[in-house]
Amino acid sequence: MTPRTTPAPTPPKALNLSRTTATAARVLRQLTHDPRTIALLLLIPCVMLLLLRYVFDGSPRTFDNIGASLLGIFPLITMFLVTSIATLRERTSGTLERLLAMPLGKGDLIAGYALAFGTLAIIQSALATGLALWLLGLDVTGSPWLLLLVALLDALLGTALGLFVSAFAASEFQAVQFMPAVIFPQLLLCGLFTPRDAMHPALETLSDVLPMSYAVDGMNEVLHHTDMTATFVRDVLIVAGCALLVLTLGAATLRRRTA
Repeated sequence: MTPRTTPAPTPPKALNLSRTTATAARVLRQLTHDPRTIALLLLIPCVMLLLLRYVFDGSPRTFDNIGASLLGIFPLITMFLVTSIATLRERTSGTLERLLAMPLGKGDLIAGYALAFGTLAIIQSALATGLALWLLGLDVTGSPWLLLLVALLDALLGTALGLFVSAFAASEFQAVQFMPAVIFPQLLLCGLFTPRDAMHPALETLSDVLPMSYAVDGMNEVLHHTDMTATFVRDVLIVAGCALLVLTLGAATLRRRTA
């Protein structure tokens, strides 16, 4: 008789709260055993803001003009770097392959990672925003809560981008190499160094499709306007939508076998 084979379990398609939170809890437990990563996530943006404040010690208005923008950019960069490396480490170690062999959907896995790193992003954004506003004297016209909202969405966008690009790297070194390709062009074209409408028309058009441009625009809206503006709402929705889109693409790139 031909032995009967048990088919591999089909992963569920719908998101499940318990599976998602269990994944997030596992990732957070692993991160707590890596104090250097925690320090990089939580302290580096604060250190960069502190350094920037005293670089422009003789020109406080300059710090006010660019500090709000960098309050969103620094968390995006650090979350991108840490998330891409941490996720790739689990890919190359075979952890993701073993998890995907279980009755765990790709959506559950990506949502769990996003929830874990998003929790750290909340802490990171709160620390950086509090430092900039109350210790470094960053002068903004709008509500500090709106500033925190944009900083948090930027950190979540960095998390989503890190999860996505980790699928295309074979080593941690390659993951770091994606930063010049993914982050640096956005940094140059986001309007931090010069207004976007003063750029070459081709570059201005390109900047219009890059999410970091809207992150900087959102910070500038809080910097210059007392109330929430329609432009601010548009910028926040675009950044949030880009983060959700990239997370969806990240779920699609998960493979059942590690290369």
